[in-house]
Amino acid sequence: MKKCAVIYNPHSGKKHKEEFMDNFLNILSSRGYESKLYVSKYKGNIMEIVESLPNDIALVISLGGDGTFNESMRGNFKRKKRLVLAHIPLGTTNDIGKMFGYGKNVLRNLMLLLDGEIRNVDICTINNEPFVYVAGFGKFMNVAYDTNSKIKNKIGYSAYLINALENLLKFTKMHEISYVIDNEEYNGLYSFILIANATRIAGISNIFEDVKLNDNKFEIVFCNIRKRKDILKTLYYLKKDDIAHVPGFYVHKTDNIKIKFNDEKKITWCIDGEKFETEDNKAEIAIDKNVQIMIPKTNIDKLFL
Repeated sequence: MKKCAVIYNPHSGKKHKEEFMDNFLNILSSRGYESKLYVSKYKGNIMEIVESLPNDIALVISLGGDGTFNESMRGNFKRKKRLVLAHIPLGTTNDIGKMFGYGKNVLRNLMLLLDGEIRNVDICTINNEPFVYVAGFGKFMNVAYDTNSKIKNKIGYSAYLINALENLLKFTKMHEISYVIDNEEYNGLYSFILIANATRIAGISNIFEDVKLNDNKFEIVFCNIRKRKDILKTLYYLKKDDIAHVPGFYVHKTDNIKIKFNDEKKITWCIDGEKFETEDNKAEIAIDKNVQIMIPKTNIDKLFL
C-alpha cells in the first residue's frame, strides 16, 4: 500500500466534529493508502511535521485553512526530497480550496482529491521563503492575521469584513518603494503591494484575468490610493472590471521582481493569511517550479496550461 500522511489542524475555522476523521482514514484505506494521522499542536508544528516525514510518503494531505497549507509547503521546502502535497479546506475563507474546486463536505472533497491529478505548480518565494498563493504588504494586509480567531469561529468570514472596515477608517500610510522588474526600475509612494499566483484572494474571485498556475509567471499590484473615498471606489471597479484597469493600481506579470523599501527597515508581510516578518528592507520574489500538488480535476483546465 502507498503511504499517506494526514495532517489535521483542529484550530482552523469553525469547530468540526472529530468523528469525520475515522471515515476520512477509512476512505484512504479503501483507495490503497496506509495512512498516519498527525494533529497540529501549535503554530509551526505542521512545518516541523512535514520536514521530518520519511521519504517513502506518497502523499501528504493537510486539513485546515490557507495558513495550514502554507505551513505544509514551508516544511516541504526544508526537505532534501520534496513530497507530493494536497490540501483539503477546513478554514474560514478557504481561497485555495475554492480555487482548486472543493466544496464544503470534507469526505466528498477527499473523494474529489483521490480522483484528481498530480500537477507541477509554480510556487512563489520571498527571499527564498515560499507562499502558496498570495503575499501582501501595507494597507489591509494585517486583517487576515489580526482578526480574532474566536470571533472568526463564531461568525466566519464576516469577522474579516468588520476588521477591514476598522482598517478603512484608520490613517493610510504611504511607503516609499523602488522596484526592478524585467530590467525596468520604478519608484513611488504606495499604500500596499499584492503578489499572487491565484484566481481567488480574500474571498474575491477572478481578481486577475487568465491566471495559470504553471506558466512561470505571477501577478503583482502596486497601489498608490490613499483616500477612503478612492478606496471605496476601487471596490466598485473591482466588481465590474479587471484589476489592471482600476485607477491607482499598477499591475505587472513576471517571474522575478526585486523590491526595496526606502523608508523601512523591518518589513511585515502577510503570506497566505499569516504574519511574516523580515529584518531586511529588500525583497526578491521569484518562482520555484519543483513542486508537485495533487488536486481535483474540477478546475484543472482553467488553472493550468
